[in-house]
Amino acid sequence: MCDDPAMPPAVARALEEYRALLAEHGVTWGEDPIPYVRSMTADAYLMGTTTFRDVCQGMLRARYPQASSGELAGRFAELDMDEVVRNVLAGRVSDNLAALRLTGEGLAVEAHPLAVLDGGPLRTTLLVDSARDEPVTVLVDGRAHEIGPRGARLIKITSGSEVIADGGRVDLTPLTRPAAAARLRLRAGFPCRWSVYGEQGQGWYPEGAPARRDYHVLPYFHGDDVVLDVPAEPLTVRVSRGMEYGSAELAVTPAAGEETLVELAPERIYDAAALGWYGGDMHAHLNWAGDMVGTPALAAAMQHGEDLHVLNLVAGNVSSERVYDSEALAHWAGRDLPWSDGTHLARIGVEYRNDLLGHLYAFGVSAPPSRFHTGFLGTADWPPNSVACEELRGLGALLGYSHPFHNPISDTDGPGHLLWQGRNCSSREIVADAALGLVDSLDVLNHTSIAATAAVYRHLIGAGNRIAVTAGTDAMVSFARRGNQSNPPGWARVYARVEGPLTAGSFAEAVRRGRTFGTTGPWLELSAGGHGPGATLDLSPGERVTVTARSAGPEVERLEIRTADGVLAEGPPAELTCELVAGDPTYVVAVAVGGPHERALTGGAYAHTSPVYLDVAGRHVAREQDVRWCLEWLDGMETLLRRQGTFETAAQLGDHLELIERAREVYRARLGS
Repeated sequence: MCDDPAMPPAVARALEEYRALLAEHGVTWGEDPIPYVRSMTADAYLMGTTTFRDVCQGMLRARYPQASSGELAGRFAELDMDEVVRNVLAGRVSDNLAALRLTGEGLAVEAHPLAVLDGGPLRTTLLVDSARDEPVTVLVDGRAHEIGPRGARLIKITSGSEVIADGGRVDLTPLTRPAAAARLRLRAGFPCRWSVYGEQGQGWYPEGAPARRDYHVLPYFHGDDVVLDVPAEPLTVRVSRGMEYGSAELAVTPAAGEETLVELAPERIYDAAALGWYGGDMHAHLNWAGDMVGTPALAAAMQHGEDLHVLNLVAGNVSSERVYDSEALAHWAGRDLPWSDGTHLARIGVEYRNDLLGHLYAFGVSAPPSRFHTGFLGTADWPPNSVACEELRGLGALLGYSHPFHNPISDTDGPGHLLWQGRNCSSREIVADAALGLVDSLDVLNHTSIAATAAVYRHLIGAGNRIAVTAGTDAMVSFARRGNQSNPPGWARVYARVEGPLTAGSFAEAVRRGRTFGTTGPWLELSAGGHGPGATLDLSPGERVTVTARSAGPEVERLEIRTADGVLAEGPPAELTCELVAGDPTYVVAVAVGGPHERALTGGAYAHTSPVYLDVAGRHVAREQDVRWCLEWLDGMETLLRRQGTFETAAQLGDHLELIERAREVYRARLGS
């Protein structure tokens, strides 16, 4: 493992700088307040909610009833995030938020009373919610907070704070309830993910452990043989260990003043490494602003507690110049991180970022690149991402586009559904870069829209591009509460069939060769004529091929076998077999789908393989509809760059147009073939 005394001095200094930024600026660390930075101030209070975008849209629509959706999106900065939190919660409170309601009749405190041990203070946030038509001043520990008419304000407090409103001190006793202290010792025999919670879902953690919550708002921490103080009252203890394991749960009521031993371990559902498959998260962050500072020791505990084989912790900026964890990259580039072992490998990689063109992960770099980002703080969207791809490839990197698409689309929708929203981090350049062979993969499994990304992926491979399915969660060690980004790394994984021992090189080579599937948890196998993902079969017209998909995992509800023409077969989980007669060149992929499930740390269960390519008479798949879809995409991308790109010279735009034209030539040639 990595401990603080062994930390490189430059990395230790950087972490101290991050702590100072957190202390001075809060969760944003002082980053330029573009929309996704501003939303950080709300995220911790909106875990488990789904209406943030709708509420924001509604608030702006009320002000600008005639504005288009694009115009409303451009006015996001006008919203008061404290008022957004109030409106999304719509009268609810939570374990980290109490409310002071100010009405014409008076005031009232609303809270879930949380247990405190031996009279200790509770740290929380108070939402001051005014229904009054005039401004209100509330004093908290001597500091005045002005709340506008029908406004709201989020204020950090403790249960011992002095809050004065309407000329009197507000009674904060509803925030807490006393509880006798007890102690739990949790033991599984190997590192695991633990959850301990009681009344109102209140979570309990070992001393010094971050108070993390996952997508399901379940508290969690990692380790084995861990000790924590808890109330002497009914509690639930739950243990799991990443997607290859199930979970086990136990109800316990520890005795006051005593230590209670809980021995509990999850059972394995499948053992990928035993079959030569290793699961990785290609895109996670140690630090990227946040409500805490991520350390190597925390990342190590999470990787081993999740039994995550490969972890790529990427260095990247947020919305300004600073590249977080660049010091760690400079020190460890080209080397495994100190806690790596034979079945757990961690590296510091790169996230290359432009919010108009898309973000890329780079895994296995031998040295830091010369550039990490473009287009921030009003700088030019130049050079094209393709230039970074070429440099990173020269540094030995495995490359793929990350968190690619966000808007829901179907297989029949045109590319315009994904091109209109401006700087929303969508992977717009991938259609060009894939055609030119500059990227190896697409993170089909990601924290935004998996289904939309899968649809784009199938257009790309149907148009003749050879890219693999990968997974990048954008999990952030430095965030304890941020939707699925405060999930543990590896909640979605790319499994790659590795030849020989697990190394950064062998894993990257397996991905480059397309021997992969991505998943939120289900195990998924594909066989076409006895060959798995990454293989190419050269068939004769009329030749028959047997295709089989197999799954494991309780969350799977449906299996699909797809070709370039759509769904070839579908059925219930476990196993699905069909026969294909070779006609036009195509591909075969398997897909597993399921609804919400405790094992899926996002909206539903999903897995998708890379293809087995079925060439016919020496011809590779280049389905006309998919090629034309990609050409239409390139036309839309050119329009987007002309309208919304930032350039200092005509030549800078010209470099993008030249890239697009080179990609067009590739796709047009495929139409001709």
